[in-house]
This record gives sequence, structure tokens and C-alpha cells, in this order.
Amino acid sequence: MAPHGRRSTIGGNHLNISSIIVHPAPGQADAVRARLAGLGGVEVHAVADDGRMIVTIETDSDGETVSAFDAINKADGVMSASMVYHQTESDPDKEV
Repeated sequence: MAPHGRRSTIGGNHLNISSIIVHPAPGQADAVRARLAGLGGVEVHAVADDGRMIVTIETDSDGETVSAFDAINKADGVMSASMVYHQTESDPDKEV
């Protein structure tokens, strides 16, 4: 099973999982969260009182991970995004 109990829909033999910290501009946390919710493979897990967000990206290729990270970094209202973790699961259906 993929993270959060979802069945993997990844077409390849591996799954890229990345965790990032997103810093929205002051007063933009709700709008940024809504924008990120519209990006495929992106999930907001927590929002701090100051607006900082813990976000994950799940993709089936390095290129898609880079594209998603770039889209987050360029989203309206985002001041910065920092990748803090990246992992490749070779068999996502066996992930616990």
C-alpha cells in the first residue's frame, strides 16, 4: 500500500516521496494551501500558526518531482519552499 492507506497508482517500479517546508507570504497560508491542494501528488499535512506548511510530493519519476517542487516554489503567495527529505521506494505496493 502507498502512504496513507492509498493503493499505489504509480505506473513504474518506483515511487518518489519528498517532504518540503513551504513558507507562504504573510496572510497567504489559506490561499497557498488551496493552490497546493490542486496539484497532483501534493498533500499538505500540517500548517503552523505562522503559516509554514509541511507538504509531501509523491511521483513516479525524478522529473515529475522536480516539476512539482518547481510549481510549488512558483505558486502565488509562496515565499520559499525547501526540500528536507527525499526517498525512492522500489516497490511501493509493499511499503508499510
